[in-house]
Amino acid sequence: MLRIAVPNKGSLADSSIEILKEAGYRQRTDSRDLVLIDPANGVEFYYLRPRDIAIYVGSGELEAGITGRDLLIDSGANAVEILSLDFGTSTFRFAGPVGSGLGISSINGKRIATAYPGLVQSFLTTAKLSADVVRLDGAVESSVRLGVADVIADVVSTGNTLRQAGLEVFGDPILTSEAVLIKGAKTELVNELEILMRRLQGVVTARQYVLLDYDIPKDRVDQACAITPGLESPTISPLQKQDWVAVRAMVLRKDTNRLMDELWALGARGILVTDIHACRL
Repeated sequence: MLRIAVPNKGSLADSSIEILKEAGYRQRTDSRDLVLIDPANGVEFYYLRPRDIAIYVGSGELEAGITGRDLLIDSGANAVEILSLDFGTSTFRFAGPVGSGLGISSINGKRIATAYPGLVQSFLTTAKLSADVVRLDGAVESSVRLGVADVIADVVSTGNTLRQAGLEVFGDPILTSEAVLIKGAKTELVNELEILMRRLQGVVTARQYVLLDYDIPKDRVDQACAITPGLESPTISPLQKQDWVAVRAMVLRKDTNRLMDELWALGARGILVTDIHACRL
């Protein structure tokens, strides 16, 4: 059986369970359950701390797991990302005292407080910088005021917490993280794991895209297809109404209303949007 690690708590837990359900896998209904067997799909799910998942997968004890890209890098585990899952997005950045005018090169020789020492050290090594990394498990924003560090490196969303602590971000983001499917670096892509990847990719795509159907005069179909080229090519069907055709194409969900406006202005009518629940592309 394929053994998969799933976050047992935290920001990734509920969304991980939801995407696995949409992909056709059983999931636990009691948060106290540590293991769930899905015999129909030949999978065992293990519910673990998000920070530990990359370690278990990298050691080969489990074949794959869902965790954050930041946690994967921070762990230093012998595991690799094989699919991004398009949820749990976060940005990892440096921050220092407001008005200090710090830049990335300014962190050379500084003390950096973070809950992600492995990730920060990896960045420093790549950037050929040297700094003292101070590991903290929480309340990183208070470290500068309390004299433990000169700057911090942490996940930043709105920046409100930083501002309250008298800090501001500087430099480009260290990393943009999201939930990812990982496998052990030495783990082979067995059939069950390939099926898991295809199913999850199908859910990710279905969430990102919708089907757009509309009717358009034949003499404007080329212009319409330029607006909605689809993933490969739109489907075009004749209508009983002479000199009109029906067009169907997959479009990005976030672009739907803009595309509908453009098609309407071009002369398209009967514009319909349909959700996609699953797909294989």
